[in-house]
Amino acid sequence: MQPDKEVITRWNNSAQFWEKHREVIRQMFAPVAQALIDDAKIGAGQTVLDVATGPGEPALSVAELVGPEGKVVGVDPIPRMIEGGRRAANRLGLKNVKFEVAHADRLPFSDATFDSAISRFGIMFFPSPLEGIREMLRVLKPEGKLAFAVWCSVERNPFHSVLSQILDRLVEPTPPAPDAPDAFRFASPGKLLRILSEAGVPAPTERVLQFKIEAAVSAEEFCVLRGEMSESFHKKLATLSPHQSAEVKHLALNSFRKYSTDGGMSFPAEVLIVSGAKSRK
Repeated sequence: MQPDKEVITRWNNSAQFWEKHREVIRQMFAPVAQALIDDAKIGAGQTVLDVATGPGEPALSVAELVGPEGKVVGVDPIPRMIEGGRRAANRLGLKNVKFEVAHADRLPFSDATFDSAISRFGIMFFPSPLEGIREMLRVLKPEGKLAFAVWCSVERNPFHSVLSQILDRLVEPTPPAPDAPDAFRFASPGKLLRILSEAGVPAPTERVLQFKIEAAVSAEEFCVLRGEMSESFHKKLATLSPHQSAEVKHLALNSFRKYSTDGGMSFPAEVLIVSGAKSRK
């Protein structure tokens, strides 16, 4: 089951901004990447799959960890995201990572190819999470590890809630349909865990990761970044009049300054890390 053309078009349009803000985004979500590395038990020499890699993270960070004897493949259904990942790998001189356009439920790899598979903030947008997990299990070696990072509730993540609450005052929010692709699709504890069990993962685990989303930018710079990196926010902002856009910017800056520090922006954050391993057979 592939994402529809409208979804691919929207994320294609956002890809340029993810690439533009690549280093700041890498910094913000580095604790999440490390949690996935820890729970998937990724180490030197391994072969790792990063599903929904976007413009290359955490695949690029993992490539540095596994070293020249290891290999990392990042896949994403959005062509411009993959192009961004390839450009970054070339700039960094990383020869042990490659990027391919592919859907989570139709991975172009042979059975038992990878030692581990990870996905950071990707599975919430899979058309069929169950099929995606089963496909990831297919390409894992026996006892291979897999780990997912998903957002906890929006109330515990002001990184999301500050701007969304402001926009909701001006643009009537449309609640997503039950289980529709959405950033908070798996915010409820146990929901993704049950899907891993249904997919055939024996004894999957779930833990809450509390961390700080930190970015060495001003509130003004962060306001721009936040509006650009979210395809849903970007779409809503495009519908506003110049007066409304100015009002959103004013309100957002005032709200974001509460999270401003001497070193930049710092937001409390919570995500769920859900992980497991393929069976021996």
